[in-house]
Amino acid sequence: MAVRIGVGLGLGGFPFETIDEFRLWLDVCEDSAIDSIWQSDRVVSRDPAFEPMALLSVIAGATRRLKLGTNAVVLPFRDPVTFARQCATLDTLSEGRFFPAVGVGRGDAPEWRATGRSPAGRGAKMDEALEVMTRLWSGENVDFAGEHYSLEGATIAPRPRQRPFPLWLGGASKPAIRRTARYGHGWLAPLQTPEEAGATVASIKAECARIGRPIPDDHYGATILFRLGKGEADSPFPAAAAKSQDPVAVAMRERVQRMQAIGDAGTVLERVREFCANGVTKFIAIPLAKNADEMIDQCRRLATEVIPEV
Repeated sequence: MAVRIGVGLGLGGFPFETIDEFRLWLDVCEDSAIDSIWQSDRVVSRDPAFEPMALLSVIAGATRRLKLGTNAVVLPFRDPVTFARQCATLDTLSEGRFFPAVGVGRGDAPEWRATGRSPAGRGAKMDEALEVMTRLWSGENVDFAGEHYSLEGATIAPRPRQRPFPLWLGGASKPAIRRTARYGHGWLAPLQTPEEAGATVASIKAECARIGRPIPDDHYGATILFRLGKGEADSPFPAAAAKSQDPVAVAMRERVQRMQAIGDAGTVLERVREFCANGVTKFIAIPLAKNADEMIDQCRRLATEVIPEV
Protein backbone atom coordinates (compact mmCIF):
# COMPACT_ATOMS: atom_id res chain seq x y z
CA MET A 1 0.00 0.00 0.00
CA ALA A 2 1.35 3.42 -0.98
CA VAL A 3 2.07 5.78 1.90
CA ARG A 4 0.64 9.28 1.58
CA ILE A 5 3.16 12.12 1.71
CA GLY A 6 1.82 15.27 3.39
CA VAL A 7 3.29 18.77 3.27
CA GLY A 8 2.30 21.54 5.66
CA LEU A 9 3.70 24.97 6.41
CA GLY A 10 5.34 25.99 9.66
CA LEU A 11 5.50 29.38 11.34
CA GLY A 12 8.76 29.93 13.16
CA GLY A 13 8.08 33.64 13.70
CA PHE A 14 5.48 36.15 12.55
CA PRO A 15 6.74 38.06 9.48
CA PHE A 16 3.46 39.90 8.96
CA GLU A 17 3.03 43.59 9.76
CA THR A 18 -0.75 43.44 10.05
CA ILE A 19 -3.44 40.87 10.78
CA ASP A 20 -4.90 41.55 7.34
CA GLU A 21 -1.60 40.38 5.79
CA PHE A 22 -1.75 37.27 7.93
CA ARG A 23 -5.34 36.52 6.89
CA LEU A 24 -4.45 37.00 3.22
CA TRP A 25 -1.65 34.45 3.62
CA LEU A 26 -4.07 32.03 5.29
CA ASP A 27 -6.47 32.43 2.35
CA VAL A 28 -3.67 31.52 -0.06
CA CYS A 29 -2.79 28.45 2.03
CA GLU A 30 -6.45 27.40 2.31
CA ASP A 31 -6.86 27.46 -1.48
CA SER A 32 -3.65 25.54 -2.17
CA ALA A 33 -2.33 21.97 -1.98
CA ILE A 34 -0.77 22.67 1.43
CA ASP A 35 -2.47 20.43 3.99
CA SER A 36 -1.71 22.04 7.36
CA ILE A 37 -0.31 24.97 9.37
CA TRP A 38 1.99 24.39 12.35
CA GLN A 39 2.99 26.93 14.99
CA SER A 40 6.23 26.76 16.96
CA ASP A 41 6.31 27.37 20.71
CA ARG A 42 8.52 30.05 22.27
CA VAL A 43 7.76 30.75 25.91
CA VAL A 44 9.88 33.92 26.01
CA SER A 45 11.20 35.85 23.01
CA ARG A 46 12.22 39.37 21.97
CA ASP A 47 10.90 38.67 18.47
CA PRO A 48 7.18 38.24 17.74
CA ALA A 49 6.26 34.74 18.91
CA PHE A 50 2.54 34.24 19.37
CA GLU A 51 1.22 31.71 21.87
CA PRO A 52 0.48 28.60 19.76
CA MET A 53 -2.97 27.64 21.02
CA ALA A 54 -4.31 31.18 20.73
CA LEU A 55 -2.89 31.66 17.23
CA LEU A 56 -4.14 28.26 16.04
CA SER A 57 -7.61 29.18 17.29
CA VAL A 58 -7.54 32.22 15.00
CA ILE A 59 -6.37 30.03 12.12
CA ALA A 60 -9.13 27.51 12.82
CA GLY A 61 -11.75 30.26 12.62
CA ALA A 62 -10.31 31.69 9.40
CA THR A 63 -10.10 28.36 7.54
CA ARG A 64 -12.27 25.33 6.81
CA ARG A 65 -9.90 22.74 5.32
CA LEU A 66 -6.40 23.19 6.72
CA LYS A 67 -5.30 20.99 9.59
CA LEU A 68 -3.62 22.66 12.58
CA GLY A 69 -0.66 21.59 14.67
CA THR A 70 1.87 22.66 17.29
CA ASN A 71 5.57 22.30 16.47
CA ALA A 72 5.96 21.55 19.31
CA VAL A 73 4.58 22.65 22.69
CA VAL A 74 7.07 22.19 25.55
CA LEU A 75 4.79 20.22 27.81
CA PRO A 76 6.68 20.65 31.14
CA PHE A 77 5.85 24.38 30.93
CA ARG A 78 2.10 23.64 30.78
CA ASP A 79 -0.51 22.50 33.27
CA PRO A 80 -1.71 19.20 31.74
CA VAL A 81 -5.37 19.62 32.71
CA THR A 82 -5.59 23.09 31.19
CA PHE A 83 -3.67 22.01 28.12
CA ALA A 84 -5.87 18.93 27.69
CA ARG A 85 -8.93 21.19 27.78
CA GLN A 86 -7.40 23.62 25.27
CA CYS A 87 -6.63 20.78 22.88
CA ALA A 88 -10.09 19.25 23.21
CA THR A 89 -11.74 22.64 22.69
CA LEU A 90 -9.67 23.46 19.62
CA ASP A 91 -10.28 20.04 18.08
CA THR A 92 -14.03 20.34 18.67
CA LEU A 93 -14.36 23.88 17.32
CA SER A 94 -12.19 23.09 14.28
CA GLU A 95 -14.32 19.98 13.59
CA GLY A 96 -11.45 17.55 14.11
CA ARG A 97 -8.56 19.37 12.45
CA PHE A 98 -6.13 19.72 15.36
CA PHE A 99 -2.91 17.71 15.81
CA PRO A 100 -1.12 18.47 19.09
CA ALA A 101 2.61 17.79 19.06
CA VAL A 102 4.48 18.03 22.35
CA GLY A 103 8.06 17.67 23.54
CA VAL A 104 10.11 17.74 26.71
CA GLY A 105 12.19 20.77 25.67
CA ARG A 106 15.95 21.30 25.59
CA GLY A 107 17.72 21.34 28.91
CA ASP A 108 19.72 24.40 27.85
CA ALA A 109 16.72 26.41 26.61
CA PRO A 110 16.74 29.99 27.95
CA GLU A 111 13.11 29.69 29.10
CA TRP A 112 14.08 27.69 32.19
CA ARG A 113 16.25 30.41 33.68
CA ALA A 114 14.06 33.24 32.42
CA THR A 115 11.01 31.84 34.20
CA GLY A 116 12.81 30.70 37.35
CA ARG A 117 12.38 26.99 36.68
CA SER A 118 14.76 24.05 36.55
CA PRO A 119 14.95 21.56 33.67
CA ALA A 120 15.79 18.82 36.17
CA GLY A 121 13.10 16.17 36.31
CA ARG A 122 11.28 17.44 33.24
CA GLY A 123 11.16 13.92 31.78
CA ALA A 124 9.27 12.51 34.77
CA LYS A 125 6.96 15.53 34.69
CA MET A 126 6.34 14.93 30.99
CA ASP A 127 5.47 11.27 31.58
CA GLU A 128 2.88 12.19 34.20
CA ALA A 129 1.42 14.95 32.05
CA LEU A 130 0.98 12.56 29.11
CA GLU A 131 -0.79 10.08 31.34
CA VAL A 132 -3.11 12.78 32.72
CA MET A 133 -3.98 14.19 29.29
CA THR A 134 -4.59 10.90 27.53
CA ARG A 135 -6.85 9.71 30.35
CA LEU A 136 -8.85 12.95 30.30
CA TRP A 137 -9.28 12.74 26.53
CA SER A 138 -10.58 9.18 26.61
CA GLY A 139 -12.65 8.76 29.77
CA GLU A 140 -14.58 10.20 32.68
CA ASN A 141 -13.93 10.35 36.42
CA VAL A 142 -10.18 10.15 36.06
CA ASP A 143 -8.13 9.33 39.16
CA PHE A 144 -4.37 9.83 39.10
CA ALA A 145 -1.79 10.13 41.86
CA GLY A 146 1.73 11.10 40.84
CA GLU A 147 4.71 13.02 42.13
CA HIS A 148 3.86 16.14 40.13
CA TYR A 149 0.11 15.89 39.40
CA SER A 150 -2.95 14.34 41.01
CA LEU A 151 -6.57 14.00 39.92
CA GLU A 152 -9.65 12.69 41.70
CA GLY A 153 -12.81 12.02 39.73
CA ALA A 154 -11.79 14.54 37.04
CA THR A 155 -13.74 14.91 33.78
CA ILE A 156 -13.45 17.40 30.94
CA ALA A 157 -16.10 18.22 28.35
CA PRO A 158 -16.11 18.37 25.47
CA ARG A 159 -13.53 15.72 24.79
CA PRO A 160 -11.69 15.78 21.43
CA ARG A 161 -13.77 15.15 18.34
CA GLN A 162 -11.14 12.87 16.82
CA ARG A 163 -11.08 9.35 18.30
CA PRO A 164 -8.38 8.43 19.00
CA PHE A 165 -6.96 11.91 19.40
CA PRO A 166 -3.78 12.08 17.25
CA LEU A 167 -1.14 13.13 19.78
CA TRP A 168 2.32 13.56 18.20
CA LEU A 169 5.52 13.54 20.22
CA GLY A 170 8.89 15.07 19.47
CA GLY A 171 12.45 14.29 20.51
CA ALA A 172 15.08 11.72 19.65
CA SER A 173 16.44 10.58 23.04
CA LYS A 174 15.79 7.09 24.39
CA PRO A 175 13.09 8.38 26.79
CA ALA A 176 11.47 10.31 23.90
CA ILE A 177 11.40 7.14 21.80
CA ARG A 178 9.82 5.22 24.67
CA ARG A 179 7.18 7.94 25.22
CA THR A 180 6.35 8.08 21.52
CA ALA A 181 5.78 4.33 21.33
CA ARG A 182 3.64 4.35 24.47
CA TYR A 183 1.53 7.48 23.99
CA GLY A 184 2.04 8.80 20.46
CA HIS A 185 0.00 8.48 17.31
CA GLY A 186 2.80 10.18 15.41
CA TRP A 187 6.36 11.45 15.77
CA LEU A 188 7.77 14.84 14.82
CA ALA A 189 11.53 15.13 14.46
CA PRO A 190 13.46 17.98 15.98
CA LEU A 191 15.69 19.72 13.43
CA GLN A 192 17.58 16.67 12.14
CA THR A 193 19.29 15.49 8.99
CA PRO A 194 17.49 12.81 6.98
CA GLU A 195 19.87 10.16 8.32
CA GLU A 196 19.40 11.27 11.94
CA ALA A 197 15.62 11.23 11.53
CA GLY A 198 15.80 7.79 9.91
CA ALA A 199 17.69 6.35 12.86
CA THR A 200 15.03 7.67 15.26
CA VAL A 201 12.18 6.35 13.10
CA ALA A 202 13.78 2.90 13.12
CA SER A 203 14.16 3.01 16.91
CA ILE A 204 10.53 4.07 17.42
CA LYS A 205 9.29 1.29 15.14
CA ALA A 206 11.39 -1.25 17.03
CA GLU A 207 9.99 -0.05 20.36
CA CYS A 208 6.44 -0.08 18.96
CA ALA A 209 6.94 -3.67 17.83
CA ARG A 210 8.28 -4.60 21.26
CA ILE A 211 5.22 -3.29 23.11
CA GLY A 212 2.69 -4.20 20.40
CA ARG A 213 1.46 -0.67 19.68
CA PRO A 214 2.22 0.34 16.08
CA ILE A 215 2.27 3.91 14.71
CA PRO A 216 1.08 4.31 11.09
CA ASP A 217 3.88 4.70 8.55
CA ASP A 218 2.50 8.05 7.39
CA HIS A 219 2.71 9.52 10.91
CA TYR A 220 6.44 10.25 10.99
CA GLY A 221 7.29 13.91 10.37
CA ALA A 222 10.21 16.29 10.01
CA THR A 223 10.74 20.04 9.74
CA ILE A 224 12.55 21.54 6.74
CA LEU A 225 13.68 25.14 6.34
CA PHE A 226 13.22 26.12 2.70
CA ARG A 227 13.41 28.95 0.20
CA LEU A 228 12.43 28.67 -3.45
CA GLY A 229 13.90 30.91 -6.13
CA LYS A 230 16.17 33.92 -6.07
CA GLY A 231 16.78 36.10 -3.08
CA GLU A 232 18.91 35.74 0.01
CA ALA A 233 17.80 33.56 2.88
CA ASP A 234 18.73 34.54 6.39
CA SER A 235 21.68 32.57 7.67
CA PRO A 236 21.00 30.63 10.89
CA PHE A 237 24.54 31.52 12.01
CA PRO A 238 26.10 34.71 13.33
CA ALA A 239 28.24 36.41 10.69
CA ALA A 240 31.51 35.16 12.17
CA ALA A 241 30.29 31.56 12.45
CA ALA A 242 28.92 31.67 8.90
CA LYS A 243 32.44 32.24 7.53
CA SER A 244 34.55 30.41 10.10
CA GLN A 245 36.75 27.54 8.91
CA ASP A 246 36.93 26.03 12.36
CA PRO A 247 36.16 22.28 11.97
CA VAL A 248 33.31 22.46 14.49
CA ALA A 249 31.72 25.43 12.70
CA VAL A 250 32.17 23.78 9.31
CA ALA A 251 30.56 20.54 10.54
CA MET A 252 27.64 22.46 12.01
CA ARG A 253 27.06 24.37 8.75
CA GLU A 254 27.13 21.14 6.78
CA ARG A 255 24.65 19.55 9.19
CA VAL A 256 22.25 22.49 8.96
CA GLN A 257 22.45 22.41 5.16
CA ARG A 258 21.10 18.86 5.34
CA MET A 259 18.05 20.15 7.25
CA GLN A 260 17.16 22.86 4.78
CA ALA A 261 16.55 23.29 1.06
CA ILE A 262 17.43 26.57 -0.65
CA GLY A 263 17.25 26.75 -4.43
CA ASP A 264 14.86 25.56 -7.11
CA ALA A 265 12.02 23.05 -6.83
CA GLY A 266 14.42 20.22 -7.63
CA THR A 267 16.51 21.11 -4.58
CA VAL A 268 13.49 20.95 -2.28
CA LEU A 269 12.26 17.73 -3.87
CA GLU A 270 15.67 16.10 -3.43
CA ARG A 271 15.66 16.91 0.28
CA VAL A 272 12.11 15.58 0.65
CA ARG A 273 13.09 12.35 -1.11
CA GLU A 274 16.08 11.94 1.20
CA PHE A 275 13.79 12.14 4.22
CA CYS A 276 11.27 9.79 2.60
CA ALA A 277 14.03 7.24 2.02
CA ASN A 278 14.59 7.35 5.78
CA GLY A 279 10.98 6.73 6.73
CA VAL A 280 9.71 10.31 7.08
CA THR A 281 6.42 10.94 5.28
CA LYS A 282 5.07 14.16 6.82
CA PHE A 283 6.78 17.51 6.28
CA ILE A 284 6.50 20.86 8.01
CA ALA A 285 8.14 23.31 5.64
CA ILE A 286 9.16 26.61 7.25
CA PRO A 287 9.65 29.37 4.64
CA LEU A 288 12.80 31.46 4.98
CA ALA A 289 10.82 34.63 4.28
CA LYS A 290 11.08 38.13 5.73
CA ASN A 291 7.65 39.63 5.04
CA ALA A 292 4.11 38.86 3.88
CA ASP A 293 4.89 39.12 0.16
CA GLU A 294 7.69 36.61 0.49
CA MET A 295 5.55 34.29 2.62
CA ILE A 296 2.78 34.33 0.01
CA ASP A 297 5.25 33.78 -2.83
CA GLN A 298 6.94 30.86 -1.05
CA CYS A 299 3.58 29.31 -0.23
CA ARG A 300 2.36 29.50 -3.82
CA ARG A 301 5.61 28.15 -5.25
CA LEU A 302 5.73 25.27 -2.78
CA ALA A 303 2.12 24.38 -3.62
CA THR A 304 2.54 24.55 -7.40
CA GLU A 305 6.16 23.51 -8.03
CA VAL A 306 6.91 21.00 -5.29
CA ILE A 307 3.81 19.37 -3.79
CA PRO A 308 2.42 18.04 -7.15
CA GLU A 309 5.72 16.23 -7.68
CA VAL A 310 5.71 14.86 -4.12
